[in-house]
Amino acid sequence: MTPSMISLFCFEFAEKMMQDNDPSHDLEHANRVHKLARYLAGKEGADLDIVIPASIGHDLIVYPKDSLKSKLSATHSAAEVAKFLQGIDDFPRDKIVAVMYAIQVCSFSKGIVPTTLEAKILQDADLLEAVGAVAIMRTFASAGSMNKTFYSPEDPFCVYREPDAHKYALDLFYTRLLQVEKRLHTQTARELARPRTKFLHQFLTQLTLELPQTNK
Repeated sequence: MTPSMISLFCFEFAEKMMQDNDPSHDLEHANRVHKLARYLAGKEGADLDIVIPASIGHDLIVYPKDSLKSKLSATHSAAEVAKFLQGIDDFPRDKIVAVMYAIQVCSFSKGIVPTTLEAKILQDADLLEAVGAVAIMRTFASAGSMNKTFYSPEDPFCVYREPDAHKYALDLFYTRLLQVEKRLHTQTARELARPRTKFLHQFLTQLTLELPQTNK
């Protein structure tokens, strides 16, 4: 199968499965991760047969972050993708396990270091969605869906306290968004992350000027 055919089949499947996903993990997120992953794969020499279905299907099933089932999202997504690929006659069966592995270790919060190039590519592509302008949109979209407060009224920028991303949306900048660059595996991804990280700092600088707690 050609990469284009794999992409077409996988996106048709993902569109049906992801209709109820939140905006931070919807089909557009899958599309952005897919494009990033294919770019990284081309630069790093990864297997597109693995990277394409893994990138499109990595968030096929997403349970709410504040749900006890949240930790099962990747496992269930991997299982659904595997089942789908097994139904495609021309897809190489010997690569399905590698696709499942890439999806299972992708999550930032699990802190797993992948051992295969394709899994590293997927994790890098997904991490790049957690830094930059899109990352800011995703952060506050997720916060809204979980009814989180935007920031701590007493200490918005975690100057005198430890960040609590479970309570305040802005705190995720310190626990995740600003940590992305050091977590990336490939030089290509690090180069893409650099201007995105710079934009995060610019956003925080502007926010400092706008909040009454820090603009006195």
